[in-house]
Amino acid sequence: MIGKITGRVDYVAEDHVLIEAAGIGYIIHCAAPTLAAMPAPGEVAALYTELLVREDLMQLIGFRTVAEREWHRLLTSVQGVGARVSLAILGALGPDGVSRALALGDPGAIRAAPGVGPKLAARIVNELGDKAPGVMALGAQGKRTAAASGPVPPGETAAPGPAALPEDAEATADALSALVNLGYDRMQAARAVAEAADQGAAGSAGLIKAALKSLGRNL
Repeated sequence: MIGKITGRVDYVAEDHVLIEAAGIGYIIHCAAPTLAAMPAPGEVAALYTELLVREDLMQLIGFRTVAEREWHRLLTSVQGVGARVSLAILGALGPDGVSRALALGDPGAIRAAPGVGPKLAARIVNELGDKAPGVMALGAQGKRTAAASGPVPPGETAAPGPAALPEDAEATADALSALVNLGYDRMQAARAVAEAADQGAAGSAGLIKAALKSLGRNL
């Protein structure tokens, strides 16, 4: 299994990027925001990857974070969600947006992705809603582990690791962990944190305070 590729960008196309690593060019299919964040040709990039294997196809799918890859795996476990639909959902919402939509039980947010109808959106929410807390908790872990990989030849710049999760994703993960440590059920905590974020709360402390308020407690 190819889990991560670090190398030089050869070119970026509409739905994939070609990265050369150790003399081999890897075509990696990605969501639009991931492709938009790729560095210029000749510069170094790194992506977490998932290998899609079918009778007539072997295809690498690339992700900027571990959480994004985990959501792809979970999304494609739902009947009717293939790699293309999964990338469309992740491209439209991002991993944090998917976590929030599922924690809130909001199929309308999932429907924002092209190619996702109401029945499929409802199925995704129903089947994956209980997975939201676990993937939200990957936020802090992803922030810590998104590091440069591989030796750096003399005179070259260190290769960037897959992009670290944004601060709000790490704050969400930290708030969720804090609420669970206080004894709240993971799903209850995830919903409260998602609601707090939707209401404009920011940072770990802000999310925890707002979530506790919605749960009927005060700091």
